[in-house]
Amino acid sequence: MQHERTIVKLEDVWVLFDGVSVLEEVNLSINQHDFLGIIGPNGGGKTTLLKVILGLLKPSRGQVSVFGHTPERGRKFVGYVPQYSLFDREFPVNVLNVVLMGRLKHAKRFKRYSEEDKEIAYEALETVEMHDFKDAQIGKLSGGQQQRIFIARALVAERKLLLLDEPMASVDSPMQTELYELFEKLRHQMAIVLVSHDISAVSIYVDKIACLNRKLFYHNTKELTAEDFEATYQCPVEIIAHGVPHRVLREHK
Repeated sequence: MQHERTIVKLEDVWVLFDGVSVLEEVNLSINQHDFLGIIGPNGGGKTTLLKVILGLLKPSRGQVSVFGHTPERGRKFVGYVPQYSLFDREFPVNVLNVVLMGRLKHAKRFKRYSEEDKEIAYEALETVEMHDFKDAQIGKLSGGQQQRIFIARALVAERKLLLLDEPMASVDSPMQTELYELFEKLRHQMAIVLVSHDISAVSIYVDKIACLNRKLFYHNTKELTAEDFEATYQCPVEIIAHGVPHRVLREHK
């Protein structure tokens, strides 16, 4: 198999707030076609890690490169779907216009969106299976439908890496399955990093898993040891592993 290019690299990254460490000694490489799941308890630093990659937080120590640039410069290649998108749900903007916002960097100043922009937006809506909702008001859609729209917005921006922060937080169970299947389809177009606390669901779909609780436990594989899980969750692996496919916990019987 051909060696895949590393697009994100973190080396000995620390983040401290008021002298308290949120991330410690984090080393991580993300390759161009990775589908990486990052799991861990609430408050373990998962969102902080994404913000470091995006250049929204500067590490207290360590080095970060994103597509060969600083995170601030490399951010243009990265799409980000936060856990909660804050917007006025009564604001009268339709789905198509929300997706077209992803084309702003391609549009000429003070010019309307081109026909090419609209065609790209339509294709993205087809990809996330939301084309029939193009004229619907974004605030009237369900949580899962809105997530699909925000993913489409990232797609039209032609990003090479998609960061998803707890994308299932406001999504019902049937839609969760559909979203995971969508991510499975998108992974052939871009690298995906999916942050979640749902161990069992994530383990079914991703190629690689990392555990994060201030420190990152990662072996560039889908297999994690019982010790990794116990160190991350600070409780016996029998509790953590309940319902988790055995192929994730290599040593779990």
